[in-house]
Amino acid sequence: MPEVDTHPLDTARRLAEDGDLDGAATIFAELAADPEGPDRAQAAVGLAVVLEERGDVPGARAAARTALATGHPEFAAQAACLLARSFEREDLPDQARAAWQAALGLENPAYAPLAHMALARLATGEREAEEALRAALATGDPEIASRAAQRLAEFLIGEGEAGQAADVLLEALEIPGAADGPRLRVLLGIAHLELACAEFAAAVEECEDPEDPEDAETGALAIELLARTLPLRGHDEDAERVWRYGLDHADERLAEEVRLRLGRDA
Repeated sequence: MPEVDTHPLDTARRLAEDGDLDGAATIFAELAADPEGPDRAQAAVGLAVVLEERGDVPGARAAARTALATGHPEFAAQAACLLARSFEREDLPDQARAAWQAALGLENPAYAPLAHMALARLATGEREAEEALRAALATGDPEIASRAAQRLAEFLIGEGEAGQAADVLLEALEIPGAADGPRLRVLLGIAHLELACAEFAAAVEECEDPEDPEDAETGALAIELLARTLPLRGHDEDAERVWRYGLDHADERLAEEVRLRLGRDA
């Protein structure tokens, strides 16, 4: 039977898989050097991978830049990611950010979640990181959007923006097949605890009418709920201060209500 011609790209890939990196590099380099060749972008990516495996980092980056310059929606995006990871490994954040931005510029949605998450990791400020995390969440990728939501929610809770954190987590939970569902729900619960504490504290401040007996009962209830909720967030000392505030309150009816409620623990 006559031999079937094998495409050079397939030959190069097979050589690379068999460990003949030099042979694979030769074929990839020939294909990548042809500016009119239909396989230039793919070959340049293959060359970048092979050269990186050989330890030729400058050569790998040059090949990746060749692939990136083609603007191919798939292989140029792969090249941008290869460049970005290469720069990150050598702790070159500015170059890495530029490469990830280049990946986004190619508008291939398959690479957007990874690029946005990387830009959040490499961000130079909190606002930049928050924008990148929101962009990663907006991609709807089940795994990366979930990770972005978790990081963003933790940041927002720390900034006192529990309401925004809850919105972020709910958005992530609505993604079909979202990863780490239990973790997202735990964080959502924490956000709701923070919101509850804020509402209890606001209620305590508003219940200040000494002529209204209902204010005393409602204020005592708010103090109790706040004091019992704070330890769930690790704020034991704050809880003690809330109890003390209630016990020492100028409104004797409110203070007595607080004593009764605290006495339940005795």
